[in-house]
Amino acid sequence: MMDKYFDDGHARAKALKNRGPIRFERDGTLSRDISDAYSEYGFYIFESVLASDELADIKADVEHILNRAPVQKNAESDLSGNTPLGFGCEAPTFFWAPPLSDPFGATDAAGGRHPVKMPEPKAEKGVTDDAIFLILGSLQFSNACLRTYGHPELLRVAEAINGSDFTPFNEALFIKKPGIGASVAWHQDGLTHWDSEDFDEGTHGFNFMAQLYGSTARNGVWVVPGTHRLGKMDIKEMVNLAGTEYLPDAVPMVCGPGDVVISNRQLVHGSFANTSKDERVTVNFGFHRRKSVLGVKAGGVHNAEAIYDEARILKRSQVISLAINARKQRFPHEESFCYQPLASCADDHRWDENTLTKLKDYNLLDLSI
Repeated sequence: MMDKYFDDGHARAKALKNRGPIRFERDGTLSRDISDAYSEYGFYIFESVLASDELADIKADVEHILNRAPVQKNAESDLSGNTPLGFGCEAPTFFWAPPLSDPFGATDAAGGRHPVKMPEPKAEKGVTDDAIFLILGSLQFSNACLRTYGHPELLRVAEAINGSDFTPFNEALFIKKPGIGASVAWHQDGLTHWDSEDFDEGTHGFNFMAQLYGSTARNGVWVVPGTHRLGKMDIKEMVNLAGTEYLPDAVPMVCGPGDVVISNRQLVHGSFANTSKDERVTVNFGFHRRKSVLGVKAGGVHNAEAIYDEARILKRSQVISLAINARKQRFPHEESFCYQPLASCADDHRWDENTLTKLKDYNLLDLSI
């Protein structure tokens, strides 16, 4: 049954008209067929965005991060006995889960937005007790991820969709090791604006999801196309009506290495435990419309009582300028993106060898709604 579900989902996903290279119109707007497909389905797969040299940089950084991570949850040393990455951080960073488990489903995590638990297959004997599946605040651990955050074509897409004054959301790494990777239960992102008078399909922003090794029906994110337009969905009822957690209208994000998905945060989406032999590592980073965050009370795990004023938004947005400068130093042949809210002071935000240290706990300023 599962094999048929995954195979059928793969076929349905490949039949959708929502994949291809990033393209723009002559006036700088996103190509109409891309924006139309993104609006219809809630996601679009930009193919071959990251070249092999950039992928190699990120892979090396991810390996370094995992080697320097705490050896287990709450440990004060890494695999080599040294002080681990993230030690002393106030904001959450590394998240563990038992192999093939669903750590969020049917819990109060993230405002209780994962109301149904996904299937939890039994892992093979001898597999580690817990494994890292999520790393938040990832830009403080990786120069390569920081450079990807400053990718000029992706930032042009963000500008085209959310306006020239777009703002950050947050950044993360999702790790789905073969035979180990945890589920993420069905959910919609966003807690703040579901009942707003001016709610529309773009109110809670979007995520870019860059794939290091590609993603498949068996290890990738699944979405229910079009649900980003329908407001807050009753996911528990969707599962009850289907009689299964394998929602029949869902499709997987099928990607190759270097592809980058743009995914509306309001889509019903989730992922199953990775029982396949293929690894998935996703570099995740999102953006908002400024009007969706300005003056709004936070809806995130890091800053639940904060009000997002201009000063906070400006400070958090400085990471964009840092990323643009870091990328310019690594890829000087590219035409850099100009981020309008900080255009007059872009030269004040320059990457150097101490930048990651300076970014410690930067994600306490995440603009979560």
